[in-house]
Amino acid sequence: MLFQFAPAIQAAIDAGKYLQVFSDGVPLSMARDAVSGQFIAHAIGATVNNSPLSPLIAASNLVMSGAQMYQTQQGFTSVLNGLQTIQTSLGVLQATTALIGVGTVAAVALTAVNLHQTLKLRKEVEQMRLEVKNGFIDLKQALKDQGVEIRQIIEQVAQDIKFEQHRIALVRAYGVFIQAMNRFRSAMQLQDFSRRNAEIDGVRGMLFTALADYSNPHLLEETCAAGQLRRLECAWAIEQVIVATYQVQNEVSAVSDRLILLQDKICKDALTVINRCESHDELDFLFPEIIRIKNHDLAVLDSWQNHVDWMRSLPSSDLKLLSSADFNSPETHYPPINLAEPPEQLVYESLAEKSHFYSLRDQLLFLFEPELRREYEFYISEQAGITGYKTLVTSNLQQASDLTVGNLYYYFKIRDESKDETEVVLAN
Repeated sequence: MLFQFAPAIQAAIDAGKYLQVFSDGVPLSMARDAVSGQFIAHAIGATVNNSPLSPLIAASNLVMSGAQMYQTQQGFTSVLNGLQTIQTSLGVLQATTALIGVGTVAAVALTAVNLHQTLKLRKEVEQMRLEVKNGFIDLKQALKDQGVEIRQIIEQVAQDIKFEQHRIALVRAYGVFIQAMNRFRSAMQLQDFSRRNAEIDGVRGMLFTALADYSNPHLLEETCAAGQLRRLECAWAIEQVIVATYQVQNEVSAVSDRLILLQDKICKDALTVINRCESHDELDFLFPEIIRIKNHDLAVLDSWQNHVDWMRSLPSSDLKLLSSADFNSPETHYPPINLAEPPEQLVYESLAEKSHFYSLRDQLLFLFEPELRREYEFYISEQAGITGYKTLVTSNLQQASDLTVGNLYYYFKIRDESKDETEVVLAN
């Protein structure tokens, strides 16, 4: 992730007057004077792979708020903005479960709430053109342009007894979450330090209660891969708010620890969802969304952790400079969501033309399980040696794309299995 600074700040960085802050070689969202060491400005945006940072569930504001805790009001403002972003995302993500349902889901339903459509829905909620009630929105109204079939599916899901059980649990969890968010906002206004901390402790307890419903293993097990991803995304969103409760209490060790755990959980959950994927329709839905989470959301959480760990390592002299800094740069601004087809969707469509279901699914697994790719490289190299493909050695395969490794693996796998079947036939 690359941070962007206001033009005047960037010009001063280019001229050597200011320096961007780094932590163990990792860029952070701050600049300081090259001579005095004074902290001058925060970044106003960020990019990932040359695209504007646009996470699906993470709140970009929270990357900045850690350093701003030392300018209390600025930090609290960033946290409050981040909370609103998370609340909006959670409401939209939960609402889409009313179309995905619990069991087998129609392809048209997944298309109606894929990454592209979900980003559109979030923008509608942000601009108050759609209202979230009890954790759901009026999908008939929101998706009125998508045809009769979608309306019929919404009706079918609404009448499904099993989904109704899930919906009740989600409504309850969302209600607790909203109560916790309102209490959190009020707690942030308290001037008495001990009372504020006591209230925030209470908020955290409520958030853990809501999290338990979203993470209920029984309910997760009953859902398809797409539905499971949506529930898990809601859980990840709440986990971030829990981290924020520690952050406003300046418990930086706890913040760092929980961010590490959350990143690890997202990766493990993603593997679980990918392994549950059983059809092209599900893969069409999952692939772009999981890529967005990997490249944007995890990047935000990693940067947040880098900021916190950097603060933990600062000497008292730098902490003093940070607490007295006057950040007069323009307000932090991440570009509005581009509602054109997401780049992840375009990448997937390109890959799908050159590959097949099992290879594509494994390419998604490689992102979170690099050891699996190494196993595939070894198998390809082994089979290539047997069949005379001398260039397919491990050193060359390590430089190959995930697409190439996935496709080659299944080429040799099918070839190997066909050979075994032929030998069995001849033996009989």
